[in-house]
Amino acid sequence: MRPYYIAVLMLLLSACNSTNKEETEEFRTLFETSEGRETPEYEDVMAYYMKLARTFPDINLQTMEDTDSGHPLHIVTYNPGGSFNFNRIREDKRIVMIMNGIHPGESDGIDATMMLLRDYATGKIPTPEKTVIVAIPVYNIGGALQRNQHSRANQNGPETYGFRGNARNYDLNRDFIKSDTKNATAFAELFHLVKPDVFIDTHVSNGADYQYTLTHLFTQHNKLGGELGNYLNKEMMPRLEEKLAEKEWYITPYVNVFNQVPETGFSQFMDFPRYSTGYTTLWNTLGMMVETHMLKPYKQRVEGTYELLKDMVEITEKDHDRIRELRTKNFESFAKAHDYPIQWAVDSTEVSTLQFRGYEADTIISEVTGFPRLKYDRSRPFTKPVSYYNFFKPVKSVTVPEAYIIPRQWEHVIDLLRANEVMLQEVEKDTVLDVEVYHIADYQTRNTAFEGHYLHYNTSVRTTKAQKQFRKGDYMIRTDQPAIRYLLETLEPEASDSFFNWNFFDAILQQKEHFSPYVFEDVAAEILRKDPALKQEFESEKARDTVFAQHWYAQLNWIYEHSVYYEEAHLQYPVYRIVK
Repeated sequence: MRPYYIAVLMLLLSACNSTNKEETEEFRTLFETSEGRETPEYEDVMAYYMKLARTFPDINLQTMEDTDSGHPLHIVTYNPGGSFNFNRIREDKRIVMIMNGIHPGESDGIDATMMLLRDYATGKIPTPEKTVIVAIPVYNIGGALQRNQHSRANQNGPETYGFRGNARNYDLNRDFIKSDTKNATAFAELFHLVKPDVFIDTHVSNGADYQYTLTHLFTQHNKLGGELGNYLNKEMMPRLEEKLAEKEWYITPYVNVFNQVPETGFSQFMDFPRYSTGYTTLWNTLGMMVETHMLKPYKQRVEGTYELLKDMVEITEKDHDRIRELRTKNFESFAKAHDYPIQWAVDSTEVSTLQFRGYEADTIISEVTGFPRLKYDRSRPFTKPVSYYNFFKPVKSVTVPEAYIIPRQWEHVIDLLRANEVMLQEVEKDTVLDVEVYHIADYQTRNTAFEGHYLHYNTSVRTTKAQKQFRKGDYMIRTDQPAIRYLLETLEPEASDSFFNWNFFDAILQQKEHFSPYVFEDVAAEILRKDPALKQEFESEKARDTVFAQHWYAQLNWIYEHSVYYEEAHLQYPVYRIVK
């Protein structure tokens, strides 16, 4: 009897393998049928996933909110067992989210993810038991619809592709905080629905020439913080590198140089919250961008992306309990924090060494400009140690307040807080509270437009304490909530990607009332007569500042700004702090 059962089992296995091959063949992608030269148009990507979802119960296609293009975002979920309730999924499984097509000219992840989800669904590759995969097929739909062959001047394939800007010409990988686009608000909704443990954003790099097809850009580990940051830097990242190297898919950190050779050393790219992985870090998600090398053939780039995605799922599967534990600890740690870092700089005292696989380069005279230019020589490959600065240190921190209070008229800010699941509490009646008040002491502004804004930077504040009147319907926002990091990064004006720096409060920078000098001369004289201390301060300022001493209007304005006539709202930041 035993040989009979073995024969039956072999027949069943053979039938399964045959079925898998047939299903894989039925779901071959354009990338595969074109032998790695083409990527599908947006409509064809969605048709492919619709067919997958109709065929396999482990695949679900869900429609989300609209984007600037007029088309809605979608998420595709692969979960063996067929449950697509994310609250239930999170009870015993980890979630890997893959974002594709944020820059649709960089389509590698679009093709790699289509094949990956198909191969899981058909059983071609082992099914994860404790990991669910959620993919955004194409995030920048508006850019994907702008098919062309020329906007990626330095890129080696595919034959046609989408455009970097979205339907309103925004770079969506700068929009996660300011959220000027419907794409960003739709992403916030789906991100907080899914609450991924691991987030992967697929890209193609610009920059130097080197031997690698794959580079990784993990979120900066010091900024991620705590044991979770250590796990990312010392375990997850090295394990990914090792797994890929075993298959001869060598990978290196993102080569953060421009028009210079990598072997001089380079620092890690700092992913501020405006970027995808900087944003997801605010909820203690393990984030990374994969950056394939633009000069490598498209087929090679997509195949490498496929292997990386598969390996990241395997790492998440193996460490599913650990990842949950470390993320929970990070949430708890930030909830109890007394201080929070809002500005970072490279820590040059800690240096990592890469065994970097590059190409020798020469400086030659350009036949176009007649000036020196950089020229790599692929006939002269090398492997040599290169300094890599991937440790950062805080250079500015703030004390975490017990709560913020924001008047209800700042509706755009309040809407963004709500979109990011910030818990708001309405003030029930008019009341007076003791608060800390920020006054904008200094800031600089970019001279050119940047993503629809003239971004502020190097902002500094001075702090006073005051009793302020708040009205019914204003909002108190306590910091003891999961969104604490988002609150601190957006509401602290000195933070790099604060709402202030993104121009949300520019109205306070303009003085609304002024004085007529010929009238105010007499008023100013009376003010100084009645306030000897102010007069002494005025005389000291003239003695200290020779330019001020020679400028009659500046002197009148100084007195005006130190009088009851000067408007309170000018340079007063309209988000107030209740300190612990």
